Amino acid sequence: MVKAKNSGLLSAEDYLRDELRRDVKHELIDGCIYAMAGASANHERIAMNLSISFGTHLKNSTCEPFGSDMKVKAGSNFFYPDVIVACHFDESQPYYTESPVIIVEVLSRATRRIDETIKLLSYINIPALQEYVLIEQDFVDVQVLRRRENWFSRHFFLGDEVTFEAIDLTLPVQEIYARVRNEDMQEFLHRQAEQ
Repeated sequence: MVKAKNSGLLSAEDYLRDELRRDVKHELIDGCIYAMAGASANHERIAMNLSISFGTHLKNSTCEPFGSDMKVKAGSNFFYPDVIVACHFDESQPYYTESPVIIVEVLSRATRRIDETIKLLSYINIPALQEYVLIEQDFVDVQVLRRRENWFSRHFFLGDEVTFEAIDLTLPVQEIYARVRNEDMQEFLHRQAEQ
């Protein structure tokens, strides 16, 4: 994430208007805009695995998943999480939501600091949010923070199952990492093939 050059402080209204015309997505943090970087194949695999699982599970629900093109408004900031689940989406604001129940960020070296600090503090102040999920792409680690547990951090690894309580869905960690190419997954698949 790189701060856009020559971008003075923007109001939310100016940001939302200008964002519709930009070729590159930007997040608005404390009045400044930051360009979004592209994502790796592993990053996309994780995000798609969750989007598909969430979408299938929520097919007949008022809750629905959205990908990384849907913005979340958190206070005066606007972010593009990798995956969100929103229930009773407010159609009067078609480009963002203020009431996600789950937010997922796939971590990378470039985004980790922001995801674990600025975004964490912004997200946990969204009244509707029940779970914030941080997923490593370079090794296997799914971190879940839940409102009902006072945002206490729980980690899940290969062999574990993760329950997304806000939507009553449980997934094995290996399903979240399906097709991901990192050392942990290669070793896991090798061990499975030997059995």
